[in-house]
Amino acid sequence: MRIVKLAVSLAAASTLLVGISVATAQEKPTLEETYKDIESVYGVTPQYMKVYPKQGIAAAWALTKALEVEPGALDPKIKSLINVAVAAQIPCRYCIWLDSKFARQLGATDAEIAEAVAQAGLTRHWSAVLNGMQIDFDAFKAEFGGD
Repeated sequence: MRIVKLAVSLAAASTLLVGISVATAQEKPTLEETYKDIESVYGVTPQYMKVYPKQGIAAAWALTKALEVEPGALDPKIKSLINVAVAAQIPCRYCIWLDSKFARQLGATDAEIAEAVAQAGLTRHWSAVLNGMQIDFDAFKAEFGGD
């Protein structure tokens, strides 16, 4: 009896997984559809997206588009300024150039870009001091009012 129940459970689980796989495969855009969508947003399908692994580009593009293009809690200009600031700290010259261009297209001034980069540098500076000096984290939090 146990073997029959186990076999029925395995068959049900297998059927469910096949159904999920089919549904997921049907929802995933083709490579050509993905490239076409990228081009509709950027005006080009950049080389770095063409050399990305074919099986992952649809998901990578979906994440990029959801966070950078689609409306969210942050204003698009703020997102671009964050991107420039992070890119300056990594550093990534490709990202700095492109995200600065996008930020300007979204209305950011050179002063705003400079301040975002300086802000990131300031955070990195104090992070180096705090971590390098091994400041006690609980004492640090207490100095600024706890939780």
